[in-house]
Amino acid sequence: MSITSDRPAAVTAPGLLDAEWSDAPGGYTGVEPTQEWADEVRRLARARNATLLAHNYQLPAIQDVADHVGDSLALSRIAAEVDSDEIIFCGVHFMAETAKILSPEKRVLIPDERAGCSLADSITADELRAWKAEFPDALVVSYVNTTAEVKGLTDICCTSSNAVDVVASIDPDRDVLFLPDQFLGAHVKRETGRDNIHIWAGECHVHAGINGDELADQAASHPDADLFIHPECGCATSALYLAGEGAVPEDRVKILSTGGMLDAARETGAKQVLVATEIGMLHQLRKAAPGVDFQAVNDRASCPYMKMITPAALLRCLREGRDEVFVDLDVAEKARKSVERMISIGNPGSGE
Repeated sequence: MSITSDRPAAVTAPGLLDAEWSDAPGGYTGVEPTQEWADEVRRLARARNATLLAHNYQLPAIQDVADHVGDSLALSRIAAEVDSDEIIFCGVHFMAETAKILSPEKRVLIPDERAGCSLADSITADELRAWKAEFPDALVVSYVNTTAEVKGLTDICCTSSNAVDVVASIDPDRDVLFLPDQFLGAHVKRETGRDNIHIWAGECHVHAGINGDELADQAASHPDADLFIHPECGCATSALYLAGEGAVPEDRVKILSTGGMLDAARETGAKQVLVATEIGMLHQLRKAAPGVDFQAVNDRASCPYMKMITPAALLRCLREGRDEVFVDLDVAEKARKSVERMISIGNPGSGE
């Protein structure tokens, strides 16, 4: 991926001309998210005719300066609809790729190209080809949290909110290869009752680290709280077990995508909610329902890749037109079809 740009850098406000950042392993540093920074980010975005998109797991300051905040598929669909020359995607690399797949005519930039994803990296295109060779008649269902090349080898994409519907739409006699997240796959298998679904052993290291013991302890110490559990979490099965054993009322346990969490937050009657997902999600939940006390099941569940999109990285991106994301046209066309097939079943979902 190239990070060069043939566009001139936009003129920067005098107060930030001397800003310097270090290219640290954890992300660019050296700029604080002040009001001056926010004003300059918005001014530069206007000058570039760029739309700023921020994922729910981004730093609060990045979310607050963005034009749109959401999950990856919802943001990629917005990217395709907006009348902008550029999309600045504040998220991780596969998300920016998805935006490029759905917006091939636009320049798509990510503020730090090093922002990867442990889940997307858990299966490569070569590994998928080899897996398909073992099951030549199977249909491949890939979570959107995958690379463009993997999407290009996929029959139907899915999101965490529609994965059950996508798999249920497939002929029950047809084998299904579900990838890459083993916890979401287990959720789909449990909900559909299929015994011919083969699940790749991938995981998001952040969600997998939210374990059942932590959830049980938190639920015991907050007996009146609702539980919002992302299906990528290692504790999702434990949550259902707690409900089944009566340790937590069944109606308080909700397995939800990030978009589903926001909908549920606006509707909950609970005064407190325990949230099992990446902690960046708490910012949007608290904005959606300020009267509810949202607490993380694991307050260390922070994605280091998401947090690489720092105020300095975003300012650098807008000043210098870096880092641009490219997807091979043939790969993009194949990947686009797998997303379109998902949408055609009638429930495109709202993302991961």
